[in-house]
Amino acid sequence: MAGTRFRLFAQAPFLEPFRDAETIRVSSPSGTIGPGPSDARMYVIDPIGKPIPYGEAENRFGSPFFLLPPWRGPVFPPAMPDADGHFDHIPVESPEFEAAHLFAAVRWTLDIWEAYFGHRIEWHFARDFDRLELVLERGVLENAYMGYGFLETGFHRASNGDIHPFSLNFDIVAHEVGHCIIYSIVGVPDPQTARAEYFGFHESAADLTALIAALHFDSVIDDLLGSTRGNLYALNVVNRFAELTGNEQMRLAANPLTLLDFAAGWRDEHDLAQPLTGAIFDMFVDIFHEELVERGLFSASSEDLSDRLEDHPGYHRVIQPVFDETFAADPDGFREALVAARDVIGTYLAESWRLLSPHHLGYDDVGQTLFAVDRMLTGGRYRRIIDVNLRRRAIGMARVGPRLKPSGPDNHFDLRRLFVPVQRPCCRRRLSYRERFEMARGRL
Repeated sequence: MAGTRFRLFAQAPFLEPFRDAETIRVSSPSGTIGPGPSDARMYVIDPIGKPIPYGEAENRFGSPFFLLPPWRGPVFPPAMPDADGHFDHIPVESPEFEAAHLFAAVRWTLDIWEAYFGHRIEWHFARDFDRLELVLERGVLENAYMGYGFLETGFHRASNGDIHPFSLNFDIVAHEVGHCIIYSIVGVPDPQTARAEYFGFHESAADLTALIAALHFDSVIDDLLGSTRGNLYALNVVNRFAELTGNEQMRLAANPLTLLDFAAGWRDEHDLAQPLTGAIFDMFVDIFHEELVERGLFSASSEDLSDRLEDHPGYHRVIQPVFDETFAADPDGFREALVAARDVIGTYLAESWRLLSPHHLGYDDVGQTLFAVDRMLTGGRYRRIIDVNLRRRAIGMARVGPRLKPSGPDNHFDLRRLFVPVQRPCCRRRLSYRERFEMARGRL
């Protein structure tokens, strides 16, 4: 089989079912990925003494500047390929494994989504940088960011004091790649034309990028169906995004929020994303149910019962025994139906994103584009499913109110992420010789 071998944790390695990394192959032929890892599109660095993350900052003299790649300081030894050009030989406990894992997570996510788009996804920063710099930020960043020419992964400090590097959390990395895909395909907004819903859409799209990518791991599908028997509304690894510990996660795909919850205003773009993410997740579940019915694995009456009870507090008590019985009769058929529904949603999202504009973007635009894609691809096969789930979330029926608090340190859409140089990446002003000397020594 062609491609370069890596090992990836399908989900965060502190989760019991995913403690063992599994071997995957990225599309790059063996021998084309060099030390780092690095190739023609991106490279990983593990910097020594990098004092601050990339982005807007102040030096020790109080002068503002914008720090962009490449990092020109010293780095720790890179991950090295074996004699055949593969990286699956690197021990999990070594620091080089983090570098290989970060590279593979980005490359594999791109492979998956480039297949849905049917073409290579170009970097939105290609005018100024040929390659994406992937940075292991081990001590200065409790977050992860995709910015102009860089993706920096820091760490999460759990409540018990444990440190979990984001470079080993596939959901986190795939989410950041999702942001980069949207900047490339949809575009970077003008501050004068960006509505609140653009930022919610961005977070939703990044979450959905990670969800679809995760469903390409056999282990994730096995765990999902094994734990839910096909009842996807049960709490599971797919609808828990960016799980941080065994009982902490950033947000849920299966959530009850609608745009009416934000009519009076909004505070955080991650929360604002939830109605759109929830609507798409519900479409995924409904399409999965239809696939089951068409394969004779689920009765139309059971599907109708599931739809009617979806918002009822007794949903799981009533519907879980139905799923338990039908799944046991044909687990392989359930897997095939799930993969089919996954690919429908992946294709619909890719086709919709390619038609959207970042200017004045609202959730109603996303909904209308989904209808158009459905007509184009299937003649309207899923129109009812799209319509029902958009209405349940009040998409197209309500508007988001004003922002209720100023942007804070957790806002992903600060200058660090949105910065696009007018001509070429540079500092806001020319640094003095002393400042450049201090920066080179890692003292700024």
